[in-house]
Amino acid sequence: MKKVILWAFALLLASFQAANAELSIDITGARSEPMATGLPAFSAGGKGARDMGDKIARVIESDLESSGLFRILDSMAYLQTFKGIGDAPVFVDWQAIKAEALIQGHVDYISDRQIRVSIRLWDVYAAQEMYSATLEIDNKGWRRAAHMIADAVYKRITGEEGYFDTRIVYIAETGSPLKRIKRLAIMDQDGENHQFLTDGLNLVLTPRFSPNMQQITYLSFYKDTPRVYLFDIETGKQQVVGDFPGMTFAPRFSPDGHKLVMSMAENGNTDIYELNLDTRAVRQLTRSPAIETSPSYSPDGKKIVFNSDRSGAQQLYVMDANGKNVKRISFGKGRYATPVWSPRGDYIAFTKMAGGKFYIGVMFPDGRGERLVAEGYLVEAPTWSPNGRILMYFRQEPPNRYGIPGATKIYAVDITGYNERRLITPVDASDPAWSPLLSNR
Repeated sequence: MKKVILWAFALLLASFQAANAELSIDITGARSEPMATGLPAFSAGGKGARDMGDKIARVIESDLESSGLFRILDSMAYLQTFKGIGDAPVFVDWQAIKAEALIQGHVDYISDRQIRVSIRLWDVYAAQEMYSATLEIDNKGWRRAAHMIADAVYKRITGEEGYFDTRIVYIAETGSPLKRIKRLAIMDQDGENHQFLTDGLNLVLTPRFSPNMQQITYLSFYKDTPRVYLFDIETGKQQVVGDFPGMTFAPRFSPDGHKLVMSMAENGNTDIYELNLDTRAVRQLTRSPAIETSPSYSPDGKKIVFNSDRSGAQQLYVMDANGKNVKRISFGKGRYATPVWSPRGDYIAFTKMAGGKFYIGVMFPDGRGERLVAEGYLVEAPTWSPNGRILMYFRQEPPNRYGIPGATKIYAVDITGYNERRLITPVDASDPAWSPLLSNR
């Protein structure tokens, strides 16, 4: 995949003209009404630039509204148009339509393939600018530029990092239930720029991004034997991490990207192992007669959460990264699986099976505060947005009257349990994994 070239990105937060502006959304508490936001047509230096401005604005609108925190006002109600980025808002006109925030933009072509995008964010009721920024980008990177702008608006209003300039890797599923074809696929977080990464000749499962987003680790069955692979996103090359003596499952990177943690079945017993990617040395972390799988590191790499049936039922446990000080953290009714630590370190997400239903839930790392945020016939495999405020997972519909399994689709929901939405994919989709912010590479 080609990298998007950003020649001069002003970090979108560099020009805080009004550091004391009070316009904000608290996304850590109870549900609030979406912020009414004006997003008028971008001014432009020519027809081509105007068309580009329209495309960028529509992606910004889609990103912000998908968060559930912003409501873009109907353009038919706007009382002011802008001829240039230097035009000041007539705040009474925007107050009249109850706009709280205003996003003003301008696009120019500075060469055949290079454009300049200028943005200003305004607090309408305080009548002051919140930030301004200018980007110079290759015109092929316009969609990513729009995501970066949406991230900046989100951060300035909420105080939290955005998540729009990210990718999703997942398992694309086609074929009949008896001859299911599963391929690696990747796309932007809004479902655009979709691409299949593997050919489907071998079954693939549980993809996960490396911290630098350069590689994906996943499980693939070769001659009916599971192997752990690394896939290089830029080159398309894949390599076997190692041939292990037993069945291996659910590999996941350490926060520094130098290790993989996974479960491995050997001599009829499944334990947690750590693989050093630099030396290829393997270290066993758990030694229990129970089945232990789905390990996930804490953001600082000091702890690992996993699920185990060592207590007689499938529950969640936390241990030190060296395998010591194992402590059970889940005590609710039902079975718990697929735990994953939030990038912020404040929550652990999980799948729960209870009362004939599946749930997606979150709890604090010590097990307190369990909260269920999604439920269904089958919901599974939560993955965190890089800001730790959104969960993505897959949902399978019930089988039909002939017993044929229902479709699998990817959904996202706030950790408050609100704003559930489906992510559109060209085929059935399962087991999503969310990348870190691309702009943090």
